[in-house]
Amino acid sequence: MSNRRDYYRDPHAPKANSLVPGGSALIVDEQGAILMQRRSDSGNWSLPGGTMEIGETLEHCVVRETKEETGLDIEITGLLGIYTDPEHVIAYSDGEVRQEFNVTYYGRVIGGQLALSAESTDVRFLRPEELEGVPVHDTVRLRLQHHAAQRTQPFLG
Repeated sequence: MSNRRDYYRDPHAPKANSLVPGGSALIVDEQGAILMQRRSDSGNWSLPGGTMEIGETLEHCVVRETKEETGLDIEITGLLGIYTDPEHVIAYSDGEVRQEFNVTYYGRVIGGQLALSAESTDVRFLRPEELEGVPVHDTVRLRLQHHAAQRTQPFLG
């Protein structure tokens, strides 16, 4: 796995040379805590998710990636938003510079058990107040803010 660096609204960011559809899951437990993983490549806490593979839908991708990264089986229950900000690029050590393209779904746990993967150093449900004091990328914080605002319509941007 290559290392990555996120750039957000940074005038010194490299120019994007790639666009890859990806998705993530925002899953809330009965107490309002949100399923988060601490990424092994950046150290940031993030929502589980990843990029599409040929032959699958984005919804299936998010279910698969959540299982791979957290050990939990989920079903998709709704749409938080579509996040395609060209000012968020992710530079990988292999030279790829990817413009953000993420669809964040709501989901709920239907099985499995929490487990670490090679992509994470920690996986757990964090309460909103716990998330305030841990490293979370600004673009993920935006999704968490949209969730907290209890939007009636998905974010489109």
